[in-house]
Amino acid sequence: MFIMELTYTAPIEAVDAQMDAHIAWLDRYYASGVFLASGRKVPREGGVILATGVSRSEAEEIAAEDPFVVAGVCAYRITEFIATKTSAELAAVREDLPAV
Repeated sequence: MFIMELTYTAPIEAVDAQMDAHIAWLDRYYASGVFLASGRKVPREGGVILATGVSRSEAEEIAAEDPFVVAGVCAYRITEFIATKTSAELAAVREDLPAV
């Protein structure tokens, strides 16, 4: 699983100009089952996306497709983690630790 952390690198007006395209991009990855949750940081300096079912290189490719990235208004930091404990609602994405 991945935490995809966005940090805005441009004024908020430039970010907002890309918002409709960004939401359409989000919707595409929600429909495919890759994105589990997303939202704005508080204060509004970026956002966070939880993604599953892809490799690190695929997560990086997905981030590169974000209209925010294409427009140059955000940068991504992608962190992989193993979700060994989840709520019942997220049990389908629970993972086992790799064998040592």
